[in-house]
Amino acid sequence: MRLILFSIRFPLVLIWLISCLVCVALIYPFVSVAVRNAMNHHWSRALMFLCGVKINVLGHPTLQGSALWVANHVSWIDIYVLASVRCVAFIAKSEIRDWPVIGWLVAKVGTIFVNRSQRNSVRQVGTDMQKLFDHNMVIGLFAEGTTSRGFDVLPFHSSLFEPPVRAGITIQPVALRFFHKGRRSDYLAFVGNESLMHNLWVLLGTTGAMVEVEFMPPVPVEQYEGGRAKVADYVREQIRSAVVRGIEAGAEEEPLAA
Repeated sequence: MRLILFSIRFPLVLIWLISCLVCVALIYPFVSVAVRNAMNHHWSRALMFLCGVKINVLGHPTLQGSALWVANHVSWIDIYVLASVRCVAFIAKSEIRDWPVIGWLVAKVGTIFVNRSQRNSVRQVGTDMQKLFDHNMVIGLFAEGTTSRGFDVLPFHSSLFEPPVRAGITIQPVALRFFHKGRRSDYLAFVGNESLMHNLWVLLGTTGAMVEVEFMPPVPVEQYEGGRAKVADYVREQIRSAVVRGIEAGAEEEPLAA
């Protein structure tokens, strides 16, 4: 069954990727930002459909105006899960820009790259974030800086909270909860030394994949007075309380598929 599903889905995902590359190269230069955003949104929804991932949105996402969506990070599909709700520009590690093909694609769709080891890089990212906020964009931030198995939330890096805090931009905590065949699970988590190809094998070869996306109320404005560190702590606690909810009753760590 796994091989059959993978054999059907993987070629479709390749067609999706090629279509995105062609559109970005030939159509992007001639259309407005609004059209690009709509394309990105529909591409994300299409990819999740092709991968067999059901998305269940809870709460009230910020659908108008600028905002920072801060979420826990479990897998590479987190980007497309969030972008299926609304077009989102993401902040990513600078190494991704050097990936063959994918690096070029994610750069073209508006990704902001950061090298945390360089102070000037973080400062430039702040400038880039403000430009997007000025155009009423949503920026997605995985403040943990890496992925986890989805049963807890790692410590946050607070530096990239500075631009929205300083500008008074809406900051909305978002909790991602992964399910496999009806149970909370780390089966689809992309962690450790697992290769992207192996994770694709796991994802495309299974059924029953579902991600709950819970949008919590935006951070109260009075929290901003404490600065970025206080805001980061507040957001992490909100996300963590939603992530760990119900784990004891129905979570399971599943072995990686061979």
